Amino acid sequence: MSQKIRIAIADDNTFLLKTVFEKLSFFEDLDSRFHALNGKELLEKFKENQNIDVVLMDIEMPVMNGIEATEILKKRYPQIKVIMLTVFDNDENIFKAIKAGADGYLLKEIDAKDLHDGIVETLNGGAAMTPSIALKTLRLLRNPIEFTNEKDKEEVKLSEREVEVLEQLSKGLSYTIIAENLYLSPSTVRKHIENIYKKLQVHSKIEAVQKAKENKLI
Repeated sequence: MSQKIRIAIADDNTFLLKTVFEKLSFFEDLDSRFHALNGKELLEKFKENQNIDVVLMDIEMPVMNGIEATEILKKRYPQIKVIMLTVFDNDENIFKAIKAGADGYLLKEIDAKDLHDGIVETLNGGAAMTPSIALKTLRLLRNPIEFTNEKDKEEVKLSEREVEVLEQLSKGLSYTIIAENLYLSPSTVRKHIENIYKKLQVHSKIEAVQKAKENKLI
């Protein structure tokens, strides 16, 4: 390809942002132009520079999330491709992202070559999707779901201390630092996290934070 593919990235997690930059750096035909820490900042940067081919868009971001940003971006700059690049593959996010105009949906665990191929495929008119996402999308198209989770939200209840622990966990802090911040022992923090996982019916930190946000617990 004679001209490089110009890329912008929106992600509030600096560690994952660095990982994405590293994956893109392996390929001479990809040019990372700028990044933003939330949807609002991304849209502001687009006012100064619209010379972008593809946006890699995270979903969970403060101020303005990736789905909201995608909807506005596609209305203003329909020629720009938007690929959701996220750790979350729940049905509601997939449905809302596609409805907002996303051109592709990839998970952050994707390896560098598949990410590159997905970007090129999307620019050529395809719709890059992690295989598990493609299956979920087909299922959603066959059986559209109404996303009304108010009942589920009411059933999930955490104690005040559990919410504090979860808020610290959502910032990516270690058990030891959480313990210091909340004046608890690391073993007590672990016990709180075990209880949080049980109550939310999840098996990982990412799932716990996502479900807590969905239920407006943090």
